[in-house]
Amino acid sequence: MRKLFGTDGIRGKANIEPMTSELALQLGRAAAHILRRGKDRPNILLGKDPRISSDMLEAALSSGIISAGANCLKVGMLPTPGISYLTRVLEADAGVVISASHNPFDDNGIKFFGPDGFKLSDQTEEEIERALQTNAENIIHPTGIYLGRMIDITDASSQYQKFLKGSVDNMDLSGMSIVIDCAHGATSDIAPALFSHLEARVIALYDKPDGTNINLNCGSLYPEMIGGVIREQKADIGFCFDGDGDRVIIVDENGQVIDGDFIIMACTKHLKETNRLKNNTVVVTIMSNIGFHIACKEAGITVQETGVGDRYVSEGMIASGAILGGEQSGHIIFSDYHTSGDGMLTALQVLKLLKETKQPASSLGKVMKKFPQVLLNVPVKAKPPLENMPEIQKAIRDAADILKDSGRVVVRYSGTEMKCRVMIEGEDYNQITELAQGIAQKIVTT
Repeated sequence: MRKLFGTDGIRGKANIEPMTSELALQLGRAAAHILRRGKDRPNILLGKDPRISSDMLEAALSSGIISAGANCLKVGMLPTPGISYLTRVLEADAGVVISASHNPFDDNGIKFFGPDGFKLSDQTEEEIERALQTNAENIIHPTGIYLGRMIDITDASSQYQKFLKGSVDNMDLSGMSIVIDCAHGATSDIAPALFSHLEARVIALYDKPDGTNINLNCGSLYPEMIGGVIREQKADIGFCFDGDGDRVIIVDENGQVIDGDFIIMACTKHLKETNRLKNNTVVVTIMSNIGFHIACKEAGITVQETGVGDRYVSEGMIASGAILGGEQSGHIIFSDYHTSGDGMLTALQVLKLLKETKQPASSLGKVMKKFPQVLLNVPVKAKPPLENMPEIQKAIRDAADILKDSGRVVVRYSGTEMKCRVMIEGEDYNQITELAQGIAQKIVTT
């Protein structure tokens, strides 16, 4: 049973257990030991986002990797999907990202990719945890010429940009005005350059990371912040990335927010209409809006649901043969191009769709009806199994009975934070708010 790894790697408050330099050193050594797969000197790619604690964790992780006899291929600040891409293209044995994604700057995290560019399976993460627990006994400590080396990959950013532009055949965006919110994160250098190279007029916002301002009232969690700029600049569209660049939320020319459900629905319908939707299937998580399912049913599209997390979406896509999947939060995977959710790649695919259909960005918001949704994040001190808590289960059943077929209830622990998420959808916002608050109160008092 994994204790350190959640749904998206290991995450926590930086410099407090478990997210300490001591753990990072041991983790680097254990991961190199497990992921070497019999090689004498494996290569492990390492990148980070710009938060202040990333330097500390980078130094510790790289030391652990090298001490286990592996080479550390250091790429510096790069979006998470860039690490996934380069791990595969450079034929590294694993990739590591130091990032806490959309979390506040004083959090940080560590997540891994396998040599194929996919996130590690639960089983491999369990192997790494077991290696951590038996560190002194089983992990080799080479000396002399058998130590690893630090190798700087100086063209990592340009390689990644070339890949992104190639995914849309270097599409010409001349005449388009685009607002980009970089969340003071890992896309801050790349995104403005990428869209400018494609000849768009770019208005870049929140693109000056100082280590402490990542995601601060900006990015994919605060897309409404750029609506005024879009209207003032008469821009065609806006893209809001998160701290590590693996998700995007869109804002249309009128300043209206378009979340991941709408983006996935628009792309799915377009793929179906152009006979490119493989197996007529799209993969989403249990958090997708009821309106998404209704729109897919009307369009004759099969929906496969997974647990929350883009890793599980990816696994569902592989199992079903789907080429498109994602989350309401803006993690979207186009498997014809990439193994990972990628905010900038998604933005490019949406721009390509809009050019092909000759429609404005506001057309994306008309592909489905969004049912009212309430999401409450309830802080918890521990995460005992919810199915073993009868009062909470009764509150969930009562809410579901009241909503019947006109809504749904999802209660789950966060995989990245000490919170329990209560999500309810239905036709009456006041009703679902009251029901969600009732369940949240049971969680607090149980």
